[in-house]
Amino acid sequence: MDVLTLSRWQFAVTGMFHFIFVPLTLGLSILIAYFETRYVMTNDETWLKMAKFWGKLFLINFILGIVTGITMEFQLGMNWAEYSKYVGDIFGAPLAIEAMVAFFLESVFIGVWVFGWNKISKKMHAISIWIVAVATNLSALWILLANGWMQHPVGYHLVTNTAGQVRAEMIDFVAMLVNPYGLIKFAHTVTSGYVVAAFFVMGISAWHLVRRNEMTFFKRSFRAASIFGLVACILVAVTGEFHGVEIAKTQPTKLAAMEAVWETQRGVPLSLIQFPDVDNERNSIAWLNIPNLVSFLAVHDANGEVKGLKDFPKELRPPVLPTFWSFRIMVALGMFMTFISMLGVYLSGKKDFEKYKLFLSVVLFSLPLPYIAGQLGWIVAEVGRQPWIVYGVLKTSDAVSKSISTVQVVGSLLGFTLLYGGLAVIDIYLLAKYSRKGPDGILTSISYATERRN
Repeated sequence: MDVLTLSRWQFAVTGMFHFIFVPLTLGLSILIAYFETRYVMTNDETWLKMAKFWGKLFLINFILGIVTGITMEFQLGMNWAEYSKYVGDIFGAPLAIEAMVAFFLESVFIGVWVFGWNKISKKMHAISIWIVAVATNLSALWILLANGWMQHPVGYHLVTNTAGQVRAEMIDFVAMLVNPYGLIKFAHTVTSGYVVAAFFVMGISAWHLVRRNEMTFFKRSFRAASIFGLVACILVAVTGEFHGVEIAKTQPTKLAAMEAVWETQRGVPLSLIQFPDVDNERNSIAWLNIPNLVSFLAVHDANGEVKGLKDFPKELRPPVLPTFWSFRIMVALGMFMTFISMLGVYLSGKKDFEKYKLFLSVVLFSLPLPYIAGQLGWIVAEVGRQPWIVYGVLKTSDAVSKSISTVQVVGSLLGFTLLYGGLAVIDIYLLAKYSRKGPDGILTSISYATERRN
């Protein structure tokens, strides 16, 4: 493999591994803040135990997320120097804001939350975790606005320096801030993170409920997470629909690959069973068609036109099979998780909820599904954008560093793979250890200096 292919693999490995931790941080921070707020409002010790138990798992995930995220930014200079030179003036701005505002904010207040027990009032302590939750989601906003610009570049112009080198410069920062692609992508991504957190809490709670451990604690955890998960699943579907419309406007090749549309046509049906034949540029199987549904979802017009892949040169088309199947499986998983969440909300309201052991076992084994769906979503987003790294502006093949060798990239790829593999073992071990332990060892009799003074 050449430097380009190896560099793409390296960024994919590190990026997908990093995104194992990000979505759980986004959603679990909100759930923990809710649990602690309920404690402040009710003085019910169970809510406090919930905040501390799930908070311990949150911290394990949070720390590893930071470690794995730092290496991605270094790769922009090491493996993708041409990209950095071409669009660094634009891409660097949101990354810098994310680090100086959102990351610093969450880093400071996670410290307040961790070390503030017994030192500040319980109200201020609850506010600190809310700030962490807001800052974490704000961090995602800046990252996704940057990625949204790569998907649909706005507010820039191209300039040529005296050496004849072309680069993009920002001329409208507000345009990037209100870029519909970036905002919709942010909403879709963070709500999918909420689904990850919901199924994380539901899955661990189900494991304990099957074993009849801490029944009140885990029934309440499951109930809160299932409601949170159902709302999040609905929001993922809604934002996904808006995202599809935006893709149809800005990246017609990606939409055509997602739905395996080869010929430009109106009133495109959705085939529930479909197998693309890339070599012959057709679908070998297209069964159980729902008339006009692709057109309706893509342009909100049942007779709307959808451009086919054949309208674009082959060298400008994304890889069809990974884009198509990733999208199909992601949607199927989303529908399944919505059903599980609905059933969870209904059954968790019953007094004898723990007797539904088959359902609880299904929930437990469903815990990885939102992680898988999220990874598939990023495959659709990034593979579906190819051959562009900045859509319509800069090709991926022109963005890779020119001064590195194959041997160097092989070495760094193997190093990252081994390092991240070790971190994965540590992460799974710690999460499993403290998840199985339950809240038994967690102190709940917390005294607050401010309360004593009042």
